[in-house]
Amino acid sequence: MNQWIDRCCTAVEALIAAALAVMVVLVFGNVVLRYGFNSGITVSEEVSRWLFIWMTFLGAVVALKEHGHLGVDMVVQKLPPIGKKICLAVGHVVMLYIVWLLFQGSMAQTRINWDVTAPVTGASMAVVYLSGVVFSVLAAFILALDLLRLLTGRIADSDLVMVQESEEAVQLQQILGSQADARADAQGARQ
Repeated sequence: MNQWIDRCCTAVEALIAAALAVMVVLVFGNVVLRYGFNSGITVSEEVSRWLFIWMTFLGAVVALKEHGHLGVDMVVQKLPPIGKKICLAVGHVVMLYIVWLLFQGSMAQTRINWDVTAPVTGASMAVVYLSGVVFSVLAAFILALDLLRLLTGRIADSDLVMVQESEEAVQLQQILGSQADARADAQGARQ
Protein backbone atom coordinates (compact mmCIF):
# COMPACT_ATOMS: atom_id res chain seq x y z
CA MET A 1 0.00 0.00 0.00
CA ASN A 2 2.81 2.42 0.88
CA GLN A 3 4.57 1.73 -2.43
CA TRP A 4 1.34 2.52 -4.30
CA ILE A 5 0.95 5.79 -2.37
CA ASP A 6 4.61 6.65 -3.01
CA ARG A 7 4.11 6.09 -6.74
CA CYS A 8 0.97 8.24 -6.72
CA CYS A 9 2.83 11.03 -4.91
CA THR A 10 5.66 10.79 -7.45
CA ALA A 11 3.08 11.16 -10.24
CA VAL A 12 1.55 14.15 -8.42
CA GLU A 13 5.00 15.72 -8.07
CA ALA A 14 5.53 15.24 -11.82
CA LEU A 15 2.17 16.94 -12.47
CA ILE A 16 3.21 19.83 -10.24
CA ALA A 17 6.52 20.17 -12.10
CA ALA A 18 4.71 20.13 -15.45
CA ALA A 19 2.22 22.75 -14.24
CA LEU A 20 5.08 24.94 -13.05
CA ALA A 21 6.84 24.60 -16.41
CA VAL A 22 3.66 25.56 -18.27
CA MET A 23 3.17 28.54 -15.94
CA VAL A 24 6.72 29.75 -16.53
CA VAL A 25 6.38 29.43 -20.30
CA LEU A 26 3.00 31.20 -20.33
CA VAL A 27 3.96 34.07 -18.04
CA PHE A 28 7.45 34.62 -19.45
CA GLY A 29 6.21 34.28 -23.02
CA ASN A 30 3.42 36.73 -22.31
CA VAL A 31 5.87 39.30 -20.87
CA VAL A 32 8.21 38.96 -23.84
CA LEU A 33 5.34 39.25 -26.30
CA ARG A 34 3.83 42.28 -24.55
CA TYR A 35 7.02 44.28 -24.22
CA GLY A 36 8.79 43.08 -27.33
CA PHE A 37 6.03 42.69 -29.88
CA ASN A 38 3.05 44.57 -28.41
CA SER A 39 0.91 41.41 -28.33
CA GLY A 40 0.34 38.63 -25.83
CA ILE A 41 -1.07 35.25 -24.97
CA THR A 42 -4.69 35.85 -24.05
CA VAL A 43 -5.17 32.77 -21.91
CA SER A 44 -1.89 33.24 -20.04
CA GLU A 45 -3.18 34.88 -16.85
CA GLU A 46 -6.26 32.70 -16.49
CA VAL A 47 -4.53 29.38 -17.10
CA SER A 48 -1.56 30.37 -14.91
CA ARG A 49 -3.91 31.24 -12.06
CA TRP A 50 -5.70 27.90 -12.37
CA LEU A 51 -2.42 25.99 -12.51
CA PHE A 52 -1.19 27.82 -9.42
CA ILE A 53 -4.33 26.84 -7.50
CA TRP A 54 -4.00 23.21 -8.54
CA MET A 55 -0.27 23.19 -7.72
CA THR A 56 -1.00 24.50 -4.23
CA PHE A 57 -3.60 21.88 -3.44
CA LEU A 58 -1.62 18.99 -4.96
CA GLY A 59 1.54 20.14 -3.16
CA ALA A 60 -0.39 20.14 0.12
CA VAL A 61 -1.33 16.50 -0.51
CA VAL A 62 2.31 15.52 -1.06
CA ALA A 63 3.37 17.47 2.06
CA LEU A 64 0.64 15.74 4.08
CA LYS A 65 1.84 12.33 2.96
CA GLU A 66 5.44 13.18 3.86
CA HIS A 67 4.39 14.81 7.16
CA GLY A 68 6.03 17.97 5.85
CA HIS A 69 3.60 20.49 7.31
CA LEU A 70 4.98 22.58 10.12
CA GLY A 71 3.42 22.27 13.54
CA VAL A 72 3.97 23.11 17.16
CA ASP A 73 5.02 20.09 19.17
CA MET A 74 6.36 21.60 22.41
CA VAL A 75 3.66 20.04 24.56
CA VAL A 76 3.29 16.77 22.66
CA GLN A 77 7.04 16.06 22.81
CA LYS A 78 6.86 16.09 26.63
CA LEU A 79 4.01 13.56 26.83
CA PRO A 80 4.44 9.83 27.40
CA PRO A 81 3.75 7.56 24.38
CA ILE A 82 0.08 7.02 25.31
CA GLY A 83 -0.44 10.80 25.50
CA LYS A 84 1.23 11.23 22.12
CA LYS A 85 -1.04 8.53 20.67
CA ILE A 86 -4.15 10.21 22.06
CA CYS A 87 -3.07 13.61 20.72
CA LEU A 88 -2.27 12.12 17.32
CA ALA A 89 -5.64 10.34 17.14
CA VAL A 90 -7.55 13.46 18.20
CA GLY A 91 -5.57 15.56 15.73
CA HIS A 92 -6.32 13.18 12.87
CA VAL A 93 -10.03 13.04 13.72
CA VAL A 94 -10.18 16.85 13.78
CA MET A 95 -8.29 17.05 10.47
CA LEU A 96 -10.64 14.49 8.92
CA TYR A 97 -13.59 16.63 10.01
CA ILE A 98 -11.99 19.75 8.53
CA VAL A 99 -11.27 17.90 5.29
CA TRP A 100 -14.93 16.81 5.24
CA LEU A 101 -16.02 20.44 5.58
CA LEU A 102 -13.64 21.42 2.78
CA PHE A 103 -15.06 18.62 0.62
CA GLN A 104 -18.63 19.78 1.20
CA GLY A 105 -17.81 23.42 0.46
CA SER A 106 -15.71 22.63 -2.61
CA MET A 107 -18.36 20.27 -3.95
CA ALA A 108 -21.06 22.92 -3.48
CA GLN A 109 -18.91 25.55 -5.23
CA THR A 110 -18.13 23.11 -8.04
CA ARG A 111 -21.85 22.51 -8.62
CA ILE A 112 -22.67 26.23 -8.43
CA ASN A 113 -19.96 27.15 -10.94
CA TRP A 114 -20.47 24.22 -13.31
CA ASP A 115 -22.30 26.40 -15.86
CA VAL A 116 -20.26 29.55 -15.23
CA THR A 117 -17.67 30.05 -17.94
CA ALA A 118 -14.31 31.73 -17.58
CA PRO A 119 -14.05 35.05 -19.44
CA VAL A 120 -11.07 34.19 -21.64
CA THR A 121 -10.93 30.42 -22.12
CA GLY A 122 -14.65 29.77 -21.88
CA ALA A 123 -13.95 26.73 -19.71
CA SER A 124 -16.12 25.94 -16.73
CA MET A 125 -15.13 27.70 -13.51
CA ALA A 126 -15.85 24.42 -11.73
CA VAL A 127 -12.26 23.48 -12.61
CA VAL A 128 -11.02 25.91 -9.96
CA TYR A 129 -13.19 24.48 -7.18
CA LEU A 130 -12.61 20.89 -8.23
CA SER A 131 -9.07 21.25 -6.85
CA GLY A 132 -10.55 21.45 -3.34
CA VAL A 133 -12.58 18.30 -3.97
CA VAL A 134 -9.52 16.40 -5.20
CA PHE A 135 -7.43 17.64 -2.28
CA SER A 136 -10.03 16.72 0.32
CA VAL A 137 -10.50 13.19 -1.06
CA LEU A 138 -6.76 12.51 -1.23
CA ALA A 139 -6.07 14.12 2.15
CA ALA A 140 -8.89 12.15 3.79
CA PHE A 141 -7.44 8.93 2.39
CA ILE A 142 -3.95 9.72 3.73
CA LEU A 143 -5.27 10.84 7.13
CA ALA A 144 -7.53 7.79 7.46
CA LEU A 145 -4.62 5.52 6.55
CA ASP A 146 -2.39 7.19 9.18
CA LEU A 147 -5.18 6.89 11.76
CA LEU A 148 -5.65 3.21 10.91
CA ARG A 149 -1.90 2.63 11.28
CA LEU A 150 -2.06 4.34 14.69
CA LEU A 151 -5.06 2.34 15.90
CA THR A 152 -3.55 -0.97 14.77
CA GLY A 153 -0.21 -0.16 16.44
CA ARG A 154 1.84 0.04 13.25
CA ILE A 155 3.39 3.42 14.11
CA ALA A 156 6.64 3.47 16.05
CA ASP A 157 6.84 5.60 19.18
CA SER A 158 9.43 7.79 17.45
CA ASP A 159 6.90 8.63 14.71
CA LEU A 160 4.07 9.70 17.01
CA VAL A 161 4.81 13.39 16.50
CA MET A 162 4.01 13.82 12.81
CA VAL A 163 5.33 17.32 12.19
CA GLN A 164 8.68 18.42 10.91
CA GLU A 165 10.65 21.06 12.66
CA SER A 166 11.70 24.07 10.67
CA GLU A 167 15.17 24.03 9.19
CA GLU A 168 16.16 26.85 11.52
CA ALA A 169 15.20 24.80 14.60
CA VAL A 170 17.22 21.83 13.37
CA GLN A 171 20.23 24.06 12.69
CA LEU A 172 19.90 25.65 16.14
CA GLN A 173 19.86 22.21 17.78
CA GLN A 174 22.97 21.23 15.82
CA ILE A 175 24.78 24.42 16.86
CA LEU A 176 23.79 24.00 20.51
CA GLY A 177 24.84 20.34 20.39
CA SER A 178 28.24 21.17 18.91
CA GLN A 179 28.75 23.91 21.52
CA ALA A 180 27.88 21.47 24.31
CA ASP A 181 30.33 18.95 22.84
CA ALA A 182 33.04 21.64 22.68
CA ARG A 183 32.45 22.57 26.35
CA ALA A 184 32.57 18.90 27.37
CA ASP A 185 35.84 18.47 25.47
CA ALA A 186 37.29 21.58 27.10
CA GLN A 187 36.32 20.37 30.58
CA GLY A 188 37.78 16.94 29.82
CA ALA A 189 41.06 18.53 28.71
CA ARG A 190 41.28 20.56 31.96
CA GLN A 191 40.93 17.48 34.12
